[in-house]
Amino acid sequence: MMKIVKYVLVAGALVFLASPTLSAADKEPVVIGLQGPITGAWAYEGQMAKQACEVAADLINKKGGILGGRKIVIKVEDDAGEPKTGALAAQKFVGQKDVVAVVSTYGSSVCEPASNIYEKFKKVNIGYGVTAVRLTERGFKYFFRTCGRDDSQGKFFAEAVPKKFKARRIAIMHDNTAFGKGLAEDTKRALEPMTKANKVEIVYFDAITPGEKDYKVPLTKMRETKPDVWYYTGYYAEAALLVSQARDIGITCPFVGGNAAINDEFVKIAGLNVAKGCYMTNEPLPGDLPYKEAREFLAAYKAKFGDIPSSPWPIYAADAVNIIAYAIDKTKSTDSDKIASFLRDKVDRVPGITGPIGFTAQGDREGVPFYLYVVNNEGKIVISK
Repeated sequence: MMKIVKYVLVAGALVFLASPTLSAADKEPVVIGLQGPITGAWAYEGQMAKQACEVAADLINKKGGILGGRKIVIKVEDDAGEPKTGALAAQKFVGQKDVVAVVSTYGSSVCEPASNIYEKFKKVNIGYGVTAVRLTERGFKYFFRTCGRDDSQGKFFAEAVPKKFKARRIAIMHDNTAFGKGLAEDTKRALEPMTKANKVEIVYFDAITPGEKDYKVPLTKMRETKPDVWYYTGYYAEAALLVSQARDIGITCPFVGGNAAINDEFVKIAGLNVAKGCYMTNEPLPGDLPYKEAREFLAAYKAKFGDIPSSPWPIYAADAVNIIAYAIDKTKSTDSDKIASFLRDKVDRVPGITGPIGFTAQGDREGVPFYLYVVNNEGKIVISK
């Protein structure tokens, strides 16, 4: 009996000595929030962003997680692509102590009120599809973005599009959203040297009302100005209707959309016959990213969901997850002040899916390139030669 008791005690001691710490599975996860349009007019983008963040978290977790083995968990709040709902989503997240930072969101007009709340409650939030310039001109400490800015895109349009189409007469149409109007105004500003030199003329500059079904009135007004090229700076749902109705009333000039105007859903809504030959100014699409991090991510995404995303925004959301996790792991902290200071002062060309990541003092992503894309005869969105 004594030998048996001794064996049990020794065995117990061995078990205890071999397991002085919790296993990775037992450690508390690190929760990162995703605020996005899971429902509503932009649900196609929101669903891809949700999937992209899940894949980013999966890849981190398969490599051992962060902070010595803690796993990343993505918690989602739907903002339906609406500013008021965006603010409600932000209020929910700031009330959840386990959410250490937030990936937020698609749409500058939705991001603005939400980021005000995150700033007030000192929670790091990284926008993934929010390009309005003014968002980083508010002096916020906790707001960043992994995407580019409208003024960079406007400059690219001015440099590339008139030359590409030998266009003198340019029509610019927007949707009065923070993003659409901001990009239109930044493009107009970028064209000013050319307009002053009488190289181009902006013959039309006006807005449509998003959510309507019939745009024949503004399109007819634009048609009368006889543009050589037409730039629409709003979102893909309206863009598809606008192009379809424009062709119906005889507007034949090239259509160029901003970086929210064309994705696979645009092609589906407009139909191939209308969509092919439509252009877009855009950051590199997922399939055009040359980085090994992109190849790894896209292979994992395709394995899980069947195809890669058709727009860049889900990839910027995934990179927001990655850079948040990186900052937490490097600082050994989930404290917002430490994360924000690290992102602003220490992150410099950190490898990412969309390329090296770094932030300016304002919280803007550094070094985002733009390309001119076109929908080809098969309905694929490819770089214009």
